[in-house]
Amino acid sequence: MDIKDIQNLIKFVSKAEVSEVKYKTKDFEITIKTPLAGNDAVYAQPAVYHTAPQAVAAPAPVATPATPSEKAEAASDDSKYVTIKSPMIGTFYRKPSPDKEVFANVGDEVSVGKVVCVIEAMKLFNQIESEISGKIVKILVDDATPVEYDQPLFLVDPS
Repeated sequence: MDIKDIQNLIKFVSKAEVSEVKYKTKDFEITIKTPLAGNDAVYAQPAVYHTAPQAVAAPAPVATPATPSEKAEAASDDSKYVTIKSPMIGTFYRKPSPDKEVFANVGDEVSVGKVVCVIEAMKLFNQIESEISGKIVKILVDDATPVEYDQPLFLVDPS
């Protein structure tokens, strides 16, 4: 099972509104637990078993849910903007290296294909390109912090 399969399984479990799913094969076991109804956070506690030296994945960070008034306020302010989301799990970096300039700042114009950040996953630095043209209005993630699959990274005003 590769990372894309795991990400798809997590998305499926969160949408299926079940409290726990266990998936087990000869070499691999994953348990995904979701909170009871009314809470949007997804808890994943994967454990990986191999015949070679054992590698155990850390549990996914848990986001605290926003109150309904915060959600409504954010939705009304940000509805006209397009979100650039993380295509993978990893560590978000705004610069290609510590001594270089950031890829994009608030107020910068971006075009389709322009690199806006890098995400490190398993010691590989993956350049994340903008899929839209517009002006960056908000950077939603701090530099050098972990990000999840499909997590919003930037808000872009396409006008």
